[in-house]
Amino acid sequence: MTTQRSATERTTVTAGPGAGITLGALGVLAFSMSLPATRVAVQTLDPWFVAFGRAVGAALLAWAYLRLTGAPRPTRDQWRRLSTVALGVVVGFPLFTSLALTTQTSAHGAVVVTVLPALTAVFAVLRAGERPPPLFWIASAAGLLLVLAFLASSGSMHGTLSLADLFLLAAVVLCGLGYAEGGVLARELGGARTICWALLLSLPVTVPITAVAAIAHRPQADAAGWAAFGYLTVVSMFLGFFAWYAGLARGGIARVGQIQLAQPVLTLSWSALLLGEAVTPAALVAAGAVLACVVLIQRTRAGARPAQVNSFR
Repeated sequence: MTTQRSATERTTVTAGPGAGITLGALGVLAFSMSLPATRVAVQTLDPWFVAFGRAVGAALLAWAYLRLTGAPRPTRDQWRRLSTVALGVVVGFPLFTSLALTTQTSAHGAVVVTVLPALTAVFAVLRAGERPPPLFWIASAAGLLLVLAFLASSGSMHGTLSLADLFLLAAVVLCGLGYAEGGVLARELGGARTICWALLLSLPVTVPITAVAAIAHRPQADAAGWAAFGYLTVVSMFLGFFAWYAGLARGGIARVGQIQLAQPVLTLSWSALLLGEAVTPAALVAAGAVLACVVLIQRTRAGARPAQVNSFR
């Protein structure tokens, strides 16, 4: 006997906020290496190839995963919402960070990207209907102000932002939208399937651009460059989202999204240890201060939706 399945079929589990925070923390740990890896990759590979080639590679892994798990196809409405996810996390963030890091350090980018949790929270209100309490917004705004103060004190702001900073800010706006929409979809599709379908949906865009970039600038890199590209493909663009979207779905998009305020601390550490980049005292102070904001935010009740969500898949 056969049965027909659709992506609206749900396997719900009861998960408290603690499970969402743990999964979100795993996602942040995976993403904390993204900027240093991008910085290494774009030193020898074309930034357009890095941005879109990793999405093509991740899409092949996504296709294999969906086939092995027998995942049902999304509905028409889910496909429409997946296009928002694809725009934000498959195309927008990888492209603009790759362009920015051709001239800027990953240590600098790490602190600028701290704006992302605040934007994720805003989109969580707009797209997911979450209603965080006032203390949540106060702590989030404090983190945002710290980032702006860092940009000003580091010399990046002289009346106007640098082009690299504009690229980074465009990246976090699009990524915040993609995170919020993906967190909502993960309640229906599961975290892994959400990113997998988004990657496949992006192929008509990512394949041609990757091909053109490869023809224009033949991909040639040393072992470090290809290792960085491999990390971006397998971890940053694929496995990291399994935990991240599942965490957003379980713990609330706004609340779990703020865990990313801790990401600059990790990224600054990777940048210093692996790339030998200079980490200024201002960057350390800013990163430590936003980490304190994380602690304050996690003590608030973020008004997330009920924790009846789809399975991790």
